[in-house]
Amino acid sequence: MARKREDKPLVRCAWASSEAAIRYHDKEWGVPVHKDRTLFEFLILEGAQAGLSWETILNKRENYRAAFDRFDAAKVARYDGRKVAQLLKNPGIVRNRLKVASAVRNAQALLLVQKEFGGFDHYIWQFVGGRPRVNSWKAADRLPARTAESDAMSKDLKKRGFNFVGSTICYAFMQAVGMVNDHAVECFRHDAIAVK
Repeated sequence: MARKREDKPLVRCAWASSEAAIRYHDKEWGVPVHKDRTLFEFLILEGAQAGLSWETILNKRENYRAAFDRFDAAKVARYDGRKVAQLLKNPGIVRNRLKVASAVRNAQALLLVQKEFGGFDHYIWQFVGGRPRVNSWKAADRLPARTAESDAMSKDLKKRGFNFVGSTICYAFMQAVGMVNDHAVECFRHDAIAVK
């Protein structure tokens, strides 16, 4: 494992305990994302995670990328009943009919948002005023499952036809794509990704 300059062990957020979680934590979690395709990927993955562990989704992530045309929303939006049936037979993803149908519906809704706002990025980042919220949690603090911002995002996404976008899912999405920096202050990634 990498070490800090003083040769002290790196401190990570407690949830990053497996190899896959450590890799994700160290390279992606909380890093601001502005590419529509990556934002769409996290929207779908966070919805798929509902009721499951994030570890399960991380382990299926490459399968999701292959199954959902690398999260090309224009392609996913055109999936028909035959394609959905094919996806429901794919053991590499979460085979839940509602979650798979939601990916198609969310792709269609995302295309409308892109047309209206000039990009999903422009739309989604408005919920934090265009800049990441940098929190200062201690390692022992309990992170919120939702916030006023995730409530507002959830409500607006639902109004626009998205589903599997409850406030808790929206907050997890916000954490994943760096709209909020919820790394514990002791974690080496907190300051590394904080916007000055």
